[in-house]
Amino acid sequence: MEAEARAEARAGWAFVAPALLLIGIFFAIPVLGAFVLSFTDFDLYSIADLGNTRFIGLKNYHDLATSPLFWKALKNTLYFVVVGGPLSAAVSLAAAIAINAKLVRFKPFFRSAFFAPWVTTLVAMALVWRYIYHPQYGLLNAALGVVGVGPIDWLGDPHWAMPSLILLSVWKNFGYNMLVFLAGLQSIPDELYEAASLDGAGAWSRFRHVTLPMLGPTFVFVGVVTMIASFQIFSEPYVMTQGGPLKSTLTLVLYMYEEGFRWWRLGFSASIAVVLFLLTLLGTLIQLRLQRQSAP
Repeated sequence: MEAEARAEARAGWAFVAPALLLIGIFFAIPVLGAFVLSFTDFDLYSIADLGNTRFIGLKNYHDLATSPLFWKALKNTLYFVVVGGPLSAAVSLAAAIAINAKLVRFKPFFRSAFFAPWVTTLVAMALVWRYIYHPQYGLLNAALGVVGVGPIDWLGDPHWAMPSLILLSVWKNFGYNMLVFLAGLQSIPDELYEAASLDGAGAWSRFRHVTLPMLGPTFVFVGVVTMIASFQIFSEPYVMTQGGPLKSTLTLVLYMYEEGFRWWRLGFSASIAVVLFLLTLLGTLIQLRLQRQSAP
């Protein structure tokens, strides 16, 4: 029996070894390299000659802590995570419930239509959304003008630029989470709803006491995935606003990109990546802890 168990263990390791090797090459080694790089002054001159690289200890982290741009980027990123993440999950859940309703017809069509933005390139969508947000000829201002609201410079006003990017991001990404919620909804037994109805529960009570508890694991997955994606927000501000106006849409990843690939301060850029990694890890651990505490 012991020999058979060892043979099964070797077979198991043989199956997972390719995946572990790929994770090591494409995740563990880059993360370790970025961590080491964050303690150096690696820059454009170091690319030409590694001998120009110096170990500078925590200087990059000290410069980061005293940089107003870092705190501005961190504030903008947290704003996007706190507002955009829950909004995206709420819209995804609403769309999933609507599509899962028994009275809805053409469900495959709606699933495909809602999922289409997620697989569409952001550059193509940016052209459309720039027209929608145009202060003079945009569809959004035209619609607001019907109800008497004056034109708004959505991407040029520092107060409206980030909400505009959040709206674009929610529209682009809610289709993926909608499919995850839809799978969760379809796994809930109909008997639970029938029993709740026999007890006199209305639609809101069935949603609160049956749907939400049964979707607990789905909420955890969607919450963690959405939070990680929100912390890594880059394409939307890079394509739509380049971090402006007045740095109101500068995010941590965009700041890291500018420091690393525009000014070639790769050591300093690596320190931003390490801070972002720690923030993402902390947020994930908090969500998992809250889920364990709320589990029955």
